[in-house]
Parts: sequence; structure tokens; C-alpha cells
Amino acid sequence: MGITLENVGIAVRDLDATIAFFTDLGLTLVGRDTVSGEWADTAVGLDGNHAKIAMLQTPDGHGRLELFEYIHPDAIETEPTLPNEIGMHRVAFSVDDLDDALAIAERHGCRPLRGVATYGDVYRLTYLRGPSGILVMLAQDLRKSRADSAQAEASGPA
Repeated sequence: MGITLENVGIAVRDLDATIAFFTDLGLTLVGRDTVSGEWADTAVGLDGNHAKIAMLQTPDGHGRLELFEYIHPDAIETEPTLPNEIGMHRVAFSVDDLDDALAIAERHGCRPLRGVATYGDVYRLTYLRGPSGILVMLAQDLRKSRADSAQAEASGPA
């Protein structure tokens, strides 16, 4: 049996604000829709299921987020997920420049939970609280950054 990850679904408080956050980070909005009806009730397991949805995709085309804002039933507010909590944990992205990504997050009022860490000489990374309390991990691969710098030096001036 073949299996491929289709997407990660996240219920959000404000669909437009969440789309703005993730598209500013570099994801592309693939489409938006409103879903309801018997098929949606059956698939999701909620009677009267009615939601606004949006599909976003990473630039490499391999990762997708499906965001949904419930119209009915009413969304249930819960405490934001903690990093050590069982269940859906976080969504993680590799970024070319962590400082640039954090500047974008800051414009949306999102800051690291504690700070930026360096894992050996491999990654600079942080967790931040995104829209609707979503835990987002941003990581810059330092090996890739060093390889890109070395390649730029080798190719000389443009």
C-alpha cells in the first residue's frame, strides 16, 4: 500500500489573518472554499458541519496546510498547546533565513516562546506562537547556509 501525506489541517480563529501569516512566510494560497452538507458531516463527524477553508502549499510543492474556520458548530476555544502536550504538536518549516522569517512573524505579533537556539552547528531554530495559538517551529539549516555561501564565493563576482 502506498501512502503520501496530503496535508495538515488546523482549525483557526481568523482564517484571513492566518492566511496572511503563512503567505508572508512564503506559502502559496492554492484555493479557498466553504464546505457544508451531508458529505462534510460524514467525513468530519460533526452534524451541521460548515466551515470556510483554505489550502496553502510550500514553495517546493511537498507540504500543504489546510486551514479551516468553523461557521457551525461554533469553534471551541481551548488553551494553546504546550510543547510537551500529547496530541497535535506543531507545524515546522525550514527557512533560508531565520532572522527574515522572525521579522515577518513579528509583523503579525508572533514572537519566539523563549528565544533562538542553535543545535550544534546544524540548525538555528525556534518555536513561536502563531495565529490562533498555533505552535510553529522555524529552522534554518546552517549546513545549507554554509554550502550556499561557499558556492557563491567559488563562483566569484557576478
